[in-house]
Amino acid sequence: MTEVWGFSESREEETRLTPGTPCWTSLLVHDLEATKDFYSGLFGWDYYNPGPRQLGPYVRATIDGRDVAGIGELPPDRQLRIAWTTYLASDDADAAAEWIRCCGGTVGVGPLAADDAGRLVLASDPAGALFGVWQGQDLVGRGPAGTPGVPVWHELVTHQGTSVVKFYQSLFGYETKASGGLESDMLTLHLDGRPVAAIRSAGPGLRMPLWMTYFEVTDVDAAARRVVELGGRIDEAPHRGPAGRQAAVEDPEGAVFTLLQPGR
Repeated sequence: MTEVWGFSESREEETRLTPGTPCWTSLLVHDLEATKDFYSGLFGWDYYNPGPRQLGPYVRATIDGRDVAGIGELPPDRQLRIAWTTYLASDDADAAAEWIRCCGGTVGVGPLAADDAGRLVLASDPAGALFGVWQGQDLVGRGPAGTPGVPVWHELVTHQGTSVVKFYQSLFGYETKASGGLESDMLTLHLDGRPVAAIRSAGPGLRMPLWMTYFEVTDVDAAARRVVELGGRIDEAPHRGPAGRQAAVEDPEGAVFTLLQPGR
């Protein structure tokens, strides 16, 4: 796997995540049961309900007993854009929320206590991409390298990559490096000398800026076909990417994510 993407064959959970590190990915949908069926059919996820329920019904998805992602259900009267949301670790969610407002972002929810697990913030950056901030118990939705169905990378896809990166640098002090040469449209975000995420500038075809979650699969072509069988759609057919063979897809409610077969 490419070093630029921060993969390693011995990837393990950390006891404390450096602020700014992606630590969780979560999805809010209109039909929770149908969405659970889609992702269990695609990734083999199991589910349990951990609480809290301040934002409505919520489950955590697991693989082999390890938490990998969260899915919640929106109230019937809420018409939000359905999108996977990347949460960034923080030592102080309240201070992060204040800094987001000062730097031109918008805080939509929180800071909110998640029972005794921690505090969360849901916000959007100046270009409109939704993201979360999490302070508290580790919620690292990832497993050892080679585990299908777990998130392995997070990437902000936006129209304003160069300007938006300043917003995230102000929040978390990221160092940035151009990926793929001088003409590349991607910046890799580094913390403590380690790549943790990326920001990619997209063309006019991008509907809305978003944080993209990459989920590992053993066969990206077969997984893409399975997405369609389960009622989703393929946005970007399987092709060679920086870290392997990948495909951008949508679930039945329109949440976009990427399937990644590392090293292919």
